Amino acid sequence: MSRIGLNPVTIPEGATVEVSDNIITVKGKLGELQQEFSEVEVVIEEGQVIVKRHTDLKSHKAKHGLYRSLIANMLEGVTKGWTKELELVGVGYRASNQGQKLDLALGMSHNIVLEIAPEVKVETTSEKGKNPMIKLSSHDKQLVGQIAAKIRSFRKPEPYKGKGIKFKGEQIRRKAGKSA
Repeated sequence: MSRIGLNPVTIPEGATVEVSDNIITVKGKLGELQQEFSEVEVVIEEGQVIVKRHTDLKSHKAKHGLYRSLIANMLEGVTKGWTKELELVGVGYRASNQGQKLDLALGMSHNIVLEIAPEVKVETTSEKGKNPMIKLSSHDKQLVGQIAAKIRSFRKPEPYKGKGIKFKGEQIRRKAGKSA
């Protein structure tokens, strides 16, 4: 039995939720998100969103918790927003941005220029003595995570020196080098 799916989602102050034809629309001060759903029923009552399933089939149980989590993430996104921070570890690794263009110098023969989606706000900081940081923020959790994963894929952290692009606070499993 899905424990996550049974919990109702409270609609926060300043957010509105509408359900019509298997599409749920969430609006808030930071933006608007839509999600299509199937095999479950979404009901809005007394300031809460309740996700109900029709039967105890395995697919219905799986989607019960999934859609409840997606709706909760959408509501948090349009009210508070989501942020991901990436850290560039390595000598000569730099990041800068002009508007929505992110320019990464990652020790390759050329810089990588990435066009970021307009819904995502990107900031870069580089202080002397500290690793450069990239901060991504948006109301869409899936989009922020996808862009952060794309940036990280350019230079994943390696286990010997720990060089690469990592999420802030991520622990890299380190290996011992060659022993003479």
